[in-house]
Amino acid sequence: MKVFLLSYSPQPDKTVAAAARLCYSPAGAEQIAEAMDEERVRNFVQKLLRMGHDSPLEHASFTFAVEGVSRTLSHQMVRHRIASYSQKSQRYVSEDNFEYVTPSSIKNNPEARALFEAQMEKAREAYSALRKMVHQEDARYVLPNACETKYVVTMNARSLHHFFRLRMCRRAQEEIRQLAEMMCQEVKKVAPVLFQNAGPPCEVEGCCPEGDFSCGRLSQKNTGAEE
Repeated sequence: MKVFLLSYSPQPDKTVAAAARLCYSPAGAEQIAEAMDEERVRNFVQKLLRMGHDSPLEHASFTFAVEGVSRTLSHQMVRHRIASYSQKSQRYVSEDNFEYVTPSSIKNNPEARALFEAQMEKAREAYSALRKMVHQEDARYVLPNACETKYVVTMNARSLHHFFRLRMCRRAQEEIRQLAEMMCQEVKKVAPVLFQNAGPPCEVEGCCPEGDFSCGRLSQKNTGAEE
């Protein structure tokens, strides 16, 4: 899996702070931004996050290139609505000898891995045969969810916080959890204040909304028993 931050709003922390400060000031955004030093930006953004005043976070956006992930992951990813996606097309790009992603639970189980890899080979053979019989866009129907894909995604800071909240949770599937952790590391490099407390509720808020489905991490933290 590869994650690369292609581009992002210039000075994202300051952009969000200036947008929010505008709501409470007679001055214009340019004047406000010029008057805000690093400490004022940090204090104001932290105050916004504490208050849950999240709409100004939408003014900072981040564009990622993601590679080496499965179609299973990308199908989960598009459930996050406030985002823009551009994905490698199986309609126009041949998937002969496609790469695929193997979950660790399968990779670490010899019997499961042998079965999985055999099915991937069968899918390759079926796809290649079908491409000789029908259009490539129809042959792709036989491709598995494990098939490797690439995409570019753009999300604003508010959407990213929501994404990290859900997908960095230990109940999220392993692959998308790894992706969320890597994306979070990237945005923290360029917007450290905006994302200083990004993560799952058990870490950020000290509570777990999963109820009976909780992984138990919070109780482990409280007793000092976490691995």
